[in-house]
Amino acid sequence: MILEMKVPSPGESITEVEIAEWLVEDGDYVEKDQAIAEVDSDKATLELPAEASGTITLKAEEGDAVAVGQVVCLIDTSAAKPEGSESVTSSKEEKKEEAPKKEEAKPAATESKTYATGTPSPAAKKIIDERGLDANAIKGTGKDGRITKDDAVNAVPSMGTPTGGNRGTSRSKMSMLRRKVAERLVEAKNTTAMLTTFNEVNMTPIFELRKQYKEEFKAKHGVGLGFMSFFTLAVVRALKLYPAVNSMIDGKEMISYDFVDVSIAVSGPKGLMVPVIRNAENLTFRGVEAEVKRLALRARDGQITVDEMTGGTFTISNGGVFGSMLSTPIINPPQSGILGMHNIIERPIAVDGKVEIHPMMYVALSYDHRIIDGRESVGFLVAVKEALENPEELLMDNNPKKALEM
Repeated sequence: MILEMKVPSPGESITEVEIAEWLVEDGDYVEKDQAIAEVDSDKATLELPAEASGTITLKAEEGDAVAVGQVVCLIDTSAAKPEGSESVTSSKEEKKEEAPKKEEAKPAATESKTYATGTPSPAAKKIIDERGLDANAIKGTGKDGRITKDDAVNAVPSMGTPTGGNRGTSRSKMSMLRRKVAERLVEAKNTTAMLTTFNEVNMTPIFELRKQYKEEFKAKHGVGLGFMSFFTLAVVRALKLYPAVNSMIDGKEMISYDFVDVSIAVSGPKGLMVPVIRNAENLTFRGVEAEVKRLALRARDGQITVDEMTGGTFTISNGGVFGSMLSTPIINPPQSGILGMHNIIERPIAVDGKVEIHPMMYVALSYDHRIIDGRESVGFLVAVKEALENPEELLMDNNPKKALEM
């Protein structure tokens, strides 16, 4: 029996995907539920599992854009499993491992061409000697391949001094996910009145709380007490005080939400992904940390689903994990605000008229000025700062042990 495998729908709004990579080759025997391909949608990279066991015939090439419901391969379910195979060993990666090792060739883009030796003219020879050029690497255009003065001049880079190093380039196709991210970033810049306001946070109170409770918190809940729970709950509080920041524009109308779905920007194997923490206003410190860990692991392992990245009313992006000191985050449309976290640096600050060293973080709020005024944007960021610098009172109701569920 020949089974036609069609592209399943990754999400309600997705009509086509791109074959990012076939994990098997034409004619391979595959097992049911084995991952046979990676497909890119405009929101995520997903694995395509085999619907049955049998011999596979590929009907689409890598890089092809295929519509949802289109046949991409055939599986002959009547084919017998090859004898002596304990498991499927015909994937591309496994075949690469089985192949005999060969001397690696240099990438084509970086190889230097060698031409048949041509005698340079006296003027060309002078230029070649002065510049330290390789005559064999110059294609002569004169009679019988003779290297002319123009050939030597044109072989000299227009700027800088030749070093003899490789000057190759390479070209590769952007994934559908990467292209969609690029489109959304340009859309955000072109269709929103985006402004950014900045502030700084003294992280000493959070450092002290984490130092006191982190070991007990991890032992009891199985997750670490990180910064994201403090920032998420500080954002929830600030959004309640300034609901316009938890709104978005739809045509000529403004939609405001009485819940907080926080999108968190994380780095996945195929690029930036933004999974969503649902109803963050109902979560405790433990709940936020557990959800952040779950989503980050799924994004890292390429298991995140479109549904887990759909929606979101506000975004938090932590560039500090990569060492960013200050940045202007771009709004995640159709949302109206995004909070950028940055790295923590010990800096001298004035405290009660004295200079003290404290761990400080710059924070940035990018917002859509069409519906968020300066008063609201600055007030929102100040409210976040206040909660982070006084977490016991504003986030823990003066009872850290209860808030952390010790």
